[in-house]
Amino acid sequence: MATMNMIQALNSALDVMMAKDPNVLSFGEDAGYFGGVFRVTDGLQKKHGLTRSFDAPISEGGIVAAAIGMGTYGLRPVVEVQFADYIYPGFDQIVSEAARIRYRSAGDFTVPITIRTPYGGGIFGGQTHSQSPEALFAHVAGIKTVIPSTPYDAKGLLIAAIEDDDPVIFLEPKRIYNGPFSGYHDKPVQAWSKFAEAEVPDGHYTVPLGKAAVVREGSAVTIIAYGTMVHVAKAAAEDSGIDAEVIDIRTIVPLDIDTIAASVKKTGRCVILHEATRTSGFGAEIAAQVQETCFYHLEAPIERVTGWDTPYPHAFEWQYFPGPKRVIEALRRVTEG
Repeated sequence: MATMNMIQALNSALDVMMAKDPNVLSFGEDAGYFGGVFRVTDGLQKKHGLTRSFDAPISEGGIVAAAIGMGTYGLRPVVEVQFADYIYPGFDQIVSEAARIRYRSAGDFTVPITIRTPYGGGIFGGQTHSQSPEALFAHVAGIKTVIPSTPYDAKGLLIAAIEDDDPVIFLEPKRIYNGPFSGYHDKPVQAWSKFAEAEVPDGHYTVPLGKAAVVREGSAVTIIAYGTMVHVAKAAAEDSGIDAEVIDIRTIVPLDIDTIAASVKKTGRCVILHEATRTSGFGAEIAAQVQETCFYHLEAPIERVTGWDTPYPHAFEWQYFPGPKRVIEALRRVTEG
């Protein structure tokens, strides 16, 4: 079993699927010869050829539209949008076409496409390279939305996404490509090689879509997170001394409300953590479902720790980023209030 960072794990997933299924191909902006801006597609063109791994024009609408056509004709394209901030020109194709073809055709056609894109902050990318648009896609019926937090999950979830017959938005938290991030920007950077989650099988395996993971057990409060925020949640739990249970939901659609509800019913308290802006962020949907399923078990109001309702500020990166300090404050409010 190899030790991989998230970039290598995603690359391995693509390599495995392109070798296993001749209908799988990969393309996008600089995703062919160059291997992608973050090198996730590195070496695929050399190994699998120009017709299986190639570059696309800088036209997100065109990239997604081409993938939809390929998908309806039986291919399984995996496209890369260089940053999630630039996925919006392709948004109409995603929500008006890809998300609806199965329903509109009464099941005669499916669109088995996977749209990969790096998202989130913590790298001083400013307002044009730091956005977290997951809630926009979660709102649209017919799309699955996946966000890994470890190399092991990244590979298994990407393979599951490619094999799924529905369109999948696969958001990659770029802050943790090379190592987990606790949210303490002034502490040394850690490499994935030091962590068990970096042990990734070389061959084919899947992590099922729609299944959350309890990544830290506890009895006092439940923290629900995904992506980079899973590591922030674990750091806050450790540093606060509060016996918090941390759930990595992994796929926001479909959402594993059963695992979430079981934890909240056990702890009686809930903190929801995400990097996206607060208003209409996916945390609001989680809070609503927790309230609906766990109302008589809740011993305190549900707390949300999120980004602020502003564009992501370059100069105030760490004031915007929901780090452990803000999470610890929320943990204390729900457990000591």
